[in-house]
Amino acid sequence: MINIGISPVAFTIGPIEVRWYGIMIALAVLTVVLWVLREVRRGASISYDTVFTAALVAIPSGVILSRLLHVIDKWGIYSQNPGQIVGFSGLTIYGAILGATLAVWVYSRVSRFQFGYFADMVAPGIILAQAVGRVGCTLNGCCYGLPTSLPWGVVYTNPDSMGYNASFLLLPGTGLHPTQPYEIIYNLLVFALLVALRGRLKPDGSLFLVYLSLYSLWRFGIGFIRDGMPFLFTPLHQAQVIGLIVLAITIPIMVMRVRWVKAREESPAEVS
Repeated sequence: MINIGISPVAFTIGPIEVRWYGIMIALAVLTVVLWVLREVRRGASISYDTVFTAALVAIPSGVILSRLLHVIDKWGIYSQNPGQIVGFSGLTIYGAILGATLAVWVYSRVSRFQFGYFADMVAPGIILAQAVGRVGCTLNGCCYGLPTSLPWGVVYTNPDSMGYNASFLLLPGTGLHPTQPYEIIYNLLVFALLVALRGRLKPDGSLFLVYLSLYSLWRFGIGFIRDGMPFLFTPLHQAQVIGLIVLAITIPIMVMRVRWVKAREESPAEVS
């Protein structure tokens, strides 16, 4: 078994605790922004103003929906503690993705750029950022898996870690599936695939659909070995239900629209 005794608190400033989770989430957001800026420097047909405005609308929207989905998922707890509803102690990746996507789509309707082109450009950056964010989950001890006897199972030994109770509730030193590192590896593989597919799929937006489909497939599958609560009237977790809905939307669209092209063809994202 692999013991993780790292404190989820990176450092304190007076009474304020700065957690590794928050640091890695901030780095994940920065990763997306830097990726898009890199693409602009490489000649993407998106202006810097568009990138920064998109970030300004996407980040708060992603945080709000991320928190909302978390509260809905844990409503049994928050209904008894309504004062804790507003906060950043629990976020969902799906909420961040869907909230940011919706905000940028609305912005694209009122601005002058093509959403599909922008989504394809940012897709590899998103999955890379998710890998960064999962490092924070690993250090925080959240999003852990079910008990396992596999030699790479993890045991959270720090009492402040969110995984501590799971590691010691039944039997001291119970190993848990390291679902966070599992996802880090998967996300990096998807990142490499998306980079390889850039410019090879049409129409615009196809690469983003591939990203959504692959990540949704992962969340559905990993949910069977990850800790979670049944959602609505199903035995599935909230992320699994959302994943199935996303797959039901993206796969038919890809079957009908997505096609291979032999060479990369840049399409203008902005018109004058």
